[in-house]
Amino acid sequence: MTEGRKPDYLILSCAGLLVLLGLVMLASASSNIGKVQFNDPSYYLKHQLYYGISLGIIGFLITSKLNYSIYKNRIISVGFLLFTCILLVLVFSPLGLKAGGASRWLALGPFSFQPAELLKLSLVIYLASWLSQKDIRQRLVLQGVLPFVTVLSVIAGLLIFQHSTSPVAILLLVALIMYFISGARLAYLFGIVVAGAVAIALLVMITPYRAQRVMTFLNPEADPTASGYQAMQAKTAIGAGGFIGVGYGASTVKYHLPEPAGDSIFAVIGEEFGFIGSIFLLGLFACLVIRILLVAQKTADPFGRLLLVGFGSIIVVQTAVNIGAMSGVLPLTGTPLPFISYGGTNLAVFMTMMGIVVNVSKYSSR
Repeated sequence: MTEGRKPDYLILSCAGLLVLLGLVMLASASSNIGKVQFNDPSYYLKHQLYYGISLGIIGFLITSKLNYSIYKNRIISVGFLLFTCILLVLVFSPLGLKAGGASRWLALGPFSFQPAELLKLSLVIYLASWLSQKDIRQRLVLQGVLPFVTVLSVIAGLLIFQHSTSPVAILLLVALIMYFISGARLAYLFGIVVAGAVAIALLVMITPYRAQRVMTFLNPEADPTASGYQAMQAKTAIGAGGFIGVGYGASTVKYHLPEPAGDSIFAVIGEEFGFIGSIFLLGLFACLVIRILLVAQKTADPFGRLLLVGFGSIIVVQTAVNIGAMSGVLPLTGTPLPFISYGGTNLAVFMTMMGIVVNVSKYSSR
């Protein structure tokens, strides 16, 4: 471990611009729904500032100052993951909130949050700590593959009971990327991928609402006023934006699109800022992730390197899932766009991630 250096300013700049852009777009995308639901066009923006930005700043400041090597401690990494799993179970208790037929939130007084978002932090920290210990984790079945699959299976089960399918796929892919980077045998990875794909396919087949999402993805025009409505409206909005967009605040689809401030916010961005604005946003994400991976490549500490790879992978995969769904390339999943979509827990978690990333860039040996 070396002496602390200056933080990586490119990572800070890209993350800060994404957060700022998210607030700017949220003000536009949520204005109508805020006025209709709460008679306050700024309701969702204020809520994001109070719960997302405020908690995110606290999380960022703490994790950017606290030497990242503390998370490698097995008591901390395992304890954090177990704590998150307990929170996932508590959503089925009287503390849980149910919305849209799914139990995914916990309520503590006026404050509510999604434990599944916290899982993105705890699982990456746990896997980085575990996989950086010994090469035996990657090479032997009983000491490596079996525990890896067991942990992922338990987490997947908890999320599936919450009707959360996309987080399972996202976290599974991120875990596999980390496992691969740590030196796992390709045969093991291939086996896990096949087993996971089969399990997800069976899950879709036996649950009607998941099967309906796949059918809607394959043919949204079959039911354009119901199941295919969101997908078609999103693609229409992105197409209507053209090259330069219709202008900030001038979106019309936000008056009709489900979740315009949430997982559909990219459609509003595409309409208001067009191809140029969409490419600029994608460029920011690309710049952030590439810089994180470049720092990871230069990081000698295996634990720090795996942390960076894990957090960078989450940003890539979640961004791809969200934009892919809005563009009609992937089925709709309800996955928020990192740093941009409305959701205090989601924003706070990603800002806290950036605090850890900045800390690794400061303290890891290269």
